[in-house]
Amino acid sequence: MKNEIKERLKSLADEKYRSFSSGLIPGVDNMLGVRLPQIRGLVKEIAAADWRSYLEEADDEYFEEIMLRGFIIGSVRIDAAERLQLVEDFVPRISNWSLCDSFCAGLKFVNENQALVWEFLQPYFKSDEEFEIRFAVVMGMDYFIDGEHIDDFIKLMDGIKNDGYYVKMAVAWALSVCYVKFPEKTMAYLKDNRLDDFTYNKALQKMIESYRVSSEAKDLLRSMKRK
Repeated sequence: MKNEIKERLKSLADEKYRSFSSGLIPGVDNMLGVRLPQIRGLVKEIAAADWRSYLEEADDEYFEEIMLRGFIIGSVRIDAAERLQLVEDFVPRISNWSLCDSFCAGLKFVNENQALVWEFLQPYFKSDEEFEIRFAVVMGMDYFIDGEHIDDFIKLMDGIKNDGYYVKMAVAWALSVCYVKFPEKTMAYLKDNRLDDFTYNKALQKMIESYRVSSEAKDLLRSMKRK
């Protein structure tokens, strides 16, 4: 199946789309240029067949093969323990923001397994690897900015010390979502935090750009920018 899927991905490649998409994802030089709906169509086919064998055989030659693997992990019907094992195997393959964020968005099983997944994520928040940390932050942003986890999540954001650009941007993005959902808690944090200047200012910028933040709040946030 591996070779068949690889050839089908190649046949679906669109050079114009590849050129456009690769420009949005720095450092990616193995993209074929297959559109997302076509990848999702292959996911459905593989998920209905012997998907375990495919995951064991498939390699990571192309960006789309890695994305396909991630989508399969999120879509097949298995128990939470097996899925988390597959997630653990996948995370080291994440090498850019696109793979990270699309993979996280597809892990809808989290909604019914919050306690288990929250515990699973904790080591990733403390990782030294840029995209392991981004994975944890985006997962937290997607599934755990709620009344039960907001205080712990903000503390985790404050404890991240990594110079990776995609970590800093993820933390800023996550804090902007915290502000939209829990403005008072997040504002209190913004007044007393250990964020570096870049991440802090980016977080404010993303809050200001949100259509869900009032004009008055945006004026206050602008006044809080670090010089």
